Amino acid sequence: METVLLATRNAGKIRELGAMLAPYGVKVVGLDAHPDVPEVEETGATFAENALLKARHAAARTGLPSVADDSGLEVDILKGAPGVYSARFSDDWTSLPGESRDARNIRKLLHVMEGHREPESRACRFVCAIAAVRPDDGSLEVSGRWEGRVLDVPRGTNGFGYDPVFLDPELGRTAAELSQEEKNARSHRGKALRGLMSRWETFARGSSLGG
Repeated sequence: METVLLATRNAGKIRELGAMLAPYGVKVVGLDAHPDVPEVEETGATFAENALLKARHAAARTGLPSVADDSGLEVDILKGAPGVYSARFSDDWTSLPGESRDARNIRKLLHVMEGHREPESRACRFVCAIAAVRPDDGSLEVSGRWEGRVLDVPRGTNGFGYDPVFLDPELGRTAAELSQEEKNARSHRGKALRGLMSRWETFARGSSLGG
């Protein structure tokens, strides 16, 4: 299993996950290497359902062992929103001139949280579910969480998504202020990926594992 398809065209995810898989001798390619494979609609109600849906679709279409993740931000005061809609959270808003989708998502999040200033009302977490699926449909599912707090002003230029407003209270820095190494050590995606790799050999031999 030297080549693994990462079922995404998101450059940030390919960069992060690819860097973490590289030490295991795994060559990672993204969906850009398979332009004939369309991205599947994310119809799952949970991160885990979406990750498995994407990985299973990619494996079936390419014949390669495939890994997919679904991740996002859950804010307690918003009853878990934006959740599985994190990437599409502001699709009902008009972008400002030159504004990226990530920046628009952050702008909407800060707007809906304007009335919640107390630190305890801004509790949140990043959640990541990762699924790996072999061409024979054997699967492995893992997850990770990163507890934090939503800031009211973005800070930092690293990372992507909601990283500039996600504060790690223990470090006193946002996810966008961390180096890639620091982020991998603490992040939801890093935790999920370490869980994936800890069971990769068993998965590669032909077992299906959940958890």
